[in-house]
Amino acid sequence: MSAFDLAPLKEWYVQWAKAPIVDWKALPISGSERRYYRASSGAQSALVAYNPNAAENKAFVAYSQHFKTKGLPVPEIYAEQLDQGIYLVEDLGGQTLLQHLQTHRTGDQPHPQSIAYYKMALTQLARLQIEGVQGLSISTYQQPDTFNATNILWDLNYFKYCYLKPSGLVVDEAALEQDFQALVEAVQSVPTNFFMMRDCQARNLMLHQDQVYFIDYQGGKYGPLAYDVASLLYQAKANLPQTLREDLLEHYLDAVEALMPLDRVAFKTHFYRFVLLRSLQVLGAYGFKGLYQGKAHFIQSIPYALNNVAWLLKKGLPPNSYPYLSQLLRQLIAQQQNNQLPPALIPQQLTLTIQSFSYKRGIPKDDSGNGGGFVFDCRFLHNPGRYVPYRTLTGRDAAVQTFLLEKSAMPTFLTQVQALVQPAIDNYLERQFQHLTVCFGCTGGQHRSVYAADRLAAFVQQHYPQVRVRLWHREQERKGWVN
Repeated sequence: MSAFDLAPLKEWYVQWAKAPIVDWKALPISGSERRYYRASSGAQSALVAYNPNAAENKAFVAYSQHFKTKGLPVPEIYAEQLDQGIYLVEDLGGQTLLQHLQTHRTGDQPHPQSIAYYKMALTQLARLQIEGVQGLSISTYQQPDTFNATNILWDLNYFKYCYLKPSGLVVDEAALEQDFQALVEAVQSVPTNFFMMRDCQARNLMLHQDQVYFIDYQGGKYGPLAYDVASLLYQAKANLPQTLREDLLEHYLDAVEALMPLDRVAFKTHFYRFVLLRSLQVLGAYGFKGLYQGKAHFIQSIPYALNNVAWLLKKGLPPNSYPYLSQLLRQLIAQQQNNQLPPALIPQQLTLTIQSFSYKRGIPKDDSGNGGGFVFDCRFLHNPGRYVPYRTLTGRDAAVQTFLLEKSAMPTFLTQVQALVQPAIDNYLERQFQHLTVCFGCTGGQHRSVYAADRLAAFVQQHYPQVRVRLWHREQERKGWVN
């Protein structure tokens, strides 16, 4: 059966739902070969999944059914035809924890609700690791069934061949191998009798009915507690503040201690080895999926991962010394900071043009040759220009900003704008497009449109440092681009 042969998928859904399809939508493809379609018959909806990887399907369905019996927050499997590579799974909506984090944070600081979701996720992660593994026959679905020296070396060599080698640095193979072996021995020294998701990150945590749900755990096996925690707290794109990471780690350790005895000092001693290991693994993944598979948005995450590595090196973590590996990592960090990346690691840059304008003078012409992009009409928002104290001011003045935030629907408007523009940026980065335009218009191009354009520019610069933002307030007589 072809992944794109939709007729059998739709027919199967109709048989399950006992009603015709009223809505069918393909969901964006991530880093795997799985395809998801959101199907609705009106009264009920489900995700129709197709995956050519039979082993993954078998593990995901079995794990999901097992975790459900434990009362763990995972999607319900409604039906499956594993011989055809298809299954029906509960529709948890479209919002991940990562999306909530990125949409609602202010500067570097996450929204309190995002932090609450992280704590909820860590509490449930402890249960998944400790209670979820009980009675689960992992060896039926995974070989090897335990995160062992072979898996660790796979991660390290992933980094070596898919990121380090393409970087162009000269590598002393013997010295690097010595440090790799030392890291393997240190990581192997901790218990591995827990369930390890393997890819626990905010992108794989869904928010549904104010609860956090786990997905994408089909690669899980026996492993240490620390790996999944390191993966979640030090996820590169999430870019959590370090003080928050430390607070969340304490919350997680409290959750573990509620389920089993724990030596917190010993846990923290080896925890940062797993942060280092995970950071190297994701750099390898970003290199492979970005360079070899041509998925540009993975390359865009490299600076975040290197920032985590830089923090570890600055703090002298992990406690054991890996001198040659540390030397190479410092060179990679300097390479990134000095914009000296080899061509293989430099993605085509996306330029986002953001403009404010007055409708009286017409919508600005798109000079990229693409015919234009988003145009948002701000004229329905309460206009401060109607009042004498604001008439000579612009959307860059504090008094106008306060008016718009407190006496208009601007905050809701901007949230909706971000929700529309963000998927477009993600898509354009993946497809390596180079231009996108967003225009904000109001009556005079002075107050509402100026403020909205500034706020979107700040949002994009915060969440997409790899995107070049060109900002122009046409009616303010700013000749040329304001970068």
